[in-house]
Amino acid sequence: MADRFLPADDPVLEDVLTWTVERDATDIRKLLEWLPQARSTKERRALLMRVHDLLNEVEASLDGLDRLH
Repeated sequence: MADRFLPADDPVLEDVLTWTVERDATDIRKLLEWLPQARSTKERRALLMRVHDLLNEVEASLDGLDRLH
């Protein structure tokens, strides 16, 4: 990512949102790796629901990052 000319309005919040995106992406990747190994449809749906929740959190974090810049 390119360096910005001006710092974010709230650098601490920016760090938190960036960390959230990175951490959630790692968690999503892991959950999707587990999905084919799930023993039942119920387990698959639970994993997929968690993926959806994390994707929503990533989207909210990215929106927050956009507002900071």
